[in-house]
Amino acid sequence: MPEQSNDYRVAVFGAGGVGKSSLVLRFVKGTFRESYIPTVEDTYRQVISCDKSICTLQITDTTGSHQFPAMQRLSISKGHAFILVYSITSRQSLEELKPIYEQICEIKGDVE
Repeated sequence: MPEQSNDYRVAVFGAGGVGKSSLVLRFVKGTFRESYIPTVEDTYRQVISCDKSICTLQITDTTGSHQFPAMQRLSISKGHAFILVYSITSRQSLEELKPIYEQICEIKGDVE
């Protein structure tokens, strides 16, 4: 039986249409959404077992748009972990992650 409880905030970033929401919904609910529905921001909770403890993940599925830089900055400053998602068929979606990665490093410090 797990002995302790830990809460972690996970932010998911990436361009619009790369599959952030589908990835999160698959992990949290076991479902897969094939159609594209733009997200402004959704938050999910998932309880997982980590070795001898229980962890609660608060997963923030962020917008793929760059229209909300304050929300992006807030997600980074509050986050404990970050998932950067891109489409293997779109080099542009990978390029769009570079400034987000740099902002994470700026706010959180060097991640290496």
